[in-house]
Amino acid sequence: MSFKHLARRTWLQCLVLGAIGLAVQPGLAATFPERPIKIVVPFAPGAGTDTMGRLVAAKLAELLKTPVVVENRVGASGALGAQAVAQSAADGHTLLLVAAPFTTVAAALPGAGYHPLNGFAPVGMIAQGPLVWAANKALPANTLPELLALARQRPGALNYGSAGVGGVNHLVLESLKARTGTYITHIPYRGIAPATVDALSGEIHLLTGTITALAPYIRDGRLKALAVTSQRRSSALPQVPNMEEAGLPGFDVLNYFALVAPRGTPASVVQTLNAALAVVVELPDVKARLALDALEPSTGTPAALEAFLLKDFEGWKPVVKQQNLKIDAF
Repeated sequence: MSFKHLARRTWLQCLVLGAIGLAVQPGLAATFPERPIKIVVPFAPGAGTDTMGRLVAAKLAELLKTPVVVENRVGASGALGAQAVAQSAADGHTLLLVAAPFTTVAAALPGAGYHPLNGFAPVGMIAQGPLVWAANKALPANTLPELLALARQRPGALNYGSAGVGGVNHLVLESLKARTGTYITHIPYRGIAPATVDALSGEIHLLTGTITALAPYIRDGRLKALAVTSQRRSSALPQVPNMEEAGLPGFDVLNYFALVAPRGTPASVVQTLNAALAVVVELPDVKARLALDALEPSTGTPAALEAFLLKDFEGWKPVVKQQNLKIDAF
């Protein structure tokens, strides 16, 4: 490690320790953390959310000088992990790594068993990035407008694979259908990997996924990128149009990663964790890793994360209602 890098790391550690000191209230967070911290990742090992959770855990452990472990609590499109954390002790030692399904599943499924705001204390945002619309190479459409024209000519004939009902891959399709008055048949899978396999083989026509997951197949020509789901192009796929360029201004869907704690966690503990997380996101090696995953670092206050989650959660409800989605089980 170079002297310059070591000096920057030391400065960042001093910064977070100072911020933590300011967050402490006498007799409340002065001893936090008292034991190892657990970050619950509600998806399987090896998934993008799991990778993010392990990266953040390792860096928080360095800064807070305490073990930070990851526990994968898999099931029900992330709902089982969310339920477990919502029911945990509100002392900051159990956290939940959340991504876009945290809000989409709660908006789409009445039986999700948790509320993304009422049951949690937002800690801080980590990163955000768009998804990418991708089609199998045999589909006679090379742009999103061409796809929509084809869907209007053949209502229901085109199909779309998602990572599961209620997830962001599913609801982004329903949002597109609602916005454009098209009908594309939804085919849910247990994860984006099997959906990708079927898109590559031509079994399904269309899917969305993270740029990290789909870019290798886009770059080697096995899938066609139609657009990214945001209002800005992605530096990871600079040649792919954004949604405004694809004819849908105002359509802006981002995947996100953030940390939340059980509702009732003391504000001083939340602020301590937020201060540490803000430093983690600014570490050069973390920024480099996020760039590899086509994500942009996105820090902010707990209040800013709460506002973001509320907007995202409420924003998906009209889509569910307009599309008359009847989702009773996972």
